[in-house]
Amino acid sequence: MQTKNVISSNEVNEKVTKFLDKYVKRVKACPPGVCPISVQLSFLESARTQTCGKCVPCRDGLEQVENMMRDILDGRADRETFDKMVALAQMIQDTADCTIGYEAANIVLQSVELFHDEYMSHIENHRCQEEIGQKVPCISYCPAHVDIPGYIALIGEHRYADAINLIRQDNPFPTACAFICEHPCEEKCRRDLIDSPVNIRGLKKFAVDQIPADQVKVPECNVSTGKKVAIVGGGPSGLTTAYFLSLMGHKVVVFEEREKLGGMLRYGIPNYRLPKNRLDEDINAVLSTGNIEVRYQTAVGRDVTMEELLEAYDAVYIAIGAQVGKTVHIAGIESNGVYSAVSMLSEIGRGNLPDYTGKRVVVVGGGNVAMDCARSAIRCNAKEVTVIYRRRQVDMTALPSEIQGAIEEGVELLTLNAPVRIHADEAGNVKSFVAQPQIISVYGKNGQPTAVSANKEEIEVPCEVVLMAIGQDIVSAPFEKYSVNPRRKTFETTPDTRLKDYEKIFAGGDCVFGPATVIKAIGAGKIAALNIDEYLGYHHKFNDAIEIPAPRENERTHIGRVHLTDRSARERKRNFEPIENGMSYDEAMQECSKCLRCDHFGCGVVEGGRV
Repeated sequence: MQTKNVISSNEVNEKVTKFLDKYVKRVKACPPGVCPISVQLSFLESARTQTCGKCVPCRDGLEQVENMMRDILDGRADRETFDKMVALAQMIQDTADCTIGYEAANIVLQSVELFHDEYMSHIENHRCQEEIGQKVPCISYCPAHVDIPGYIALIGEHRYADAINLIRQDNPFPTACAFICEHPCEEKCRRDLIDSPVNIRGLKKFAVDQIPADQVKVPECNVSTGKKVAIVGGGPSGLTTAYFLSLMGHKVVVFEEREKLGGMLRYGIPNYRLPKNRLDEDINAVLSTGNIEVRYQTAVGRDVTMEELLEAYDAVYIAIGAQVGKTVHIAGIESNGVYSAVSMLSEIGRGNLPDYTGKRVVVVGGGNVAMDCARSAIRCNAKEVTVIYRRRQVDMTALPSEIQGAIEEGVELLTLNAPVRIHADEAGNVKSFVAQPQIISVYGKNGQPTAVSANKEEIEVPCEVVLMAIGQDIVSAPFEKYSVNPRRKTFETTPDTRLKDYEKIFAGGDCVFGPATVIKAIGAGKIAALNIDEYLGYHHKFNDAIEIPAPRENERTHIGRVHLTDRSARERKRNFEPIENGMSYDEAMQECSKCLRCDHFGCGVVEGGRV
């Protein structure tokens, strides 16, 4: 009797998973600027070749979706075709029997939501949107659009000062970003097609470790324009705007509410992640331009009014950030021992370390602020530290490296538990934290599964301190009549970063788009500087004429990624000294050799004359 080779369902799923991983990896590495509809069409064509042909939705439906998408791409479709394609993709997602069918349909539906304007442009104008053009992936995905291939090439040539100044053409915080940037540039590094993304942040850290940023002379300022600009807030966004406006020749006055500059870089990020003496290197370099005056401990609404600023200055830029913590309305929240995580980190930034000796600490939240709080509590001699989060660990918004670091230092993660109430003793002091176990449920529109209460008993975690790390809020009350959204407390701006109905007031950073990353705030500050300069009647360009090394032949041998290491958890958790080790010379040169120089090969030469 002849037997047939039977492929099990597990083997099929494994093959399908390998295919999707390989293809999705290539899609993720696809450079921005390529028409997203053409990328989606190529995925559909590849996915359809993998179908087994047994189920009708996958076998016949994907082909029809592919044909309709091709008509849209070629400008032959109307809105009815688009609606039919979306409806068919939804049907395939709901009825296909295997991963190929429903995942392919799901990605179509995601693309329709993400790139709706691009689809409409093809339907209505029969072409791509005007901004679609070939771009260097890492530069495009950096919010400040730093010339990343350029400074990697300079590091490879041992020209560290030039590398720092090239970064400064778009980002005056090379040191701070070398320590704490979330490096979105690496997500689209085309080296991922060969082995793994270049460690871009690690190379930046290597450069600033070779020569301090404040020992690298900043470019000369343009001649004075006689214009004066007031900047409210001395954080990363405000200082970025001040830096570029100063180089353009404008006089800048920064109004800072606190005793030192830096904003959340100083008062929100612990020293073990960003040493304050290294932050000062960037700030010293910014102030060295010579056109910047700082007025410390001066708050708008308390020490000076907006009306006075509008009368005395030619333009005003508001960059107040998100400086206070949010809270959750649960029973016992007013108990003694309950603190805002942002307030706790702010005091640590001032050098006032809380004494948690012998105390049990609960941290509520799953972001980077929660991890900073938990790891800081360990360093303040807490007996136990527990992080309570209502979703899974994989759903946490904190960087995976931060979560792993916290676990290594002894922090306990209590995931899938939602806050219920805080128990206090007769004196009103925190005694325990009560949480309700959760269960993962259906996926929401954001692509993440929701969490709902599980049919389980509440859990009680004994503690003396509760730190609420569930988000940051914006104190915009002193500006409430200046285009402030009353619900979100953010400023509403026009595309040129101006406040609605106010010609000479600009705003940017966290106070506009909500709490985000440092590099995003820096990018907003750079854009604001350009817009303010245009408003003042100028069109300055800043180009330090740094000669970028000619590209070498690409190194396409598979090479492992150099990861930055940390000091041992046993040692580092005892103090607030920096925890991250830098690259060695050999490691840095190896990482530099991996850059494919997309600014010359495949994407075109980066144009000079930026900011």
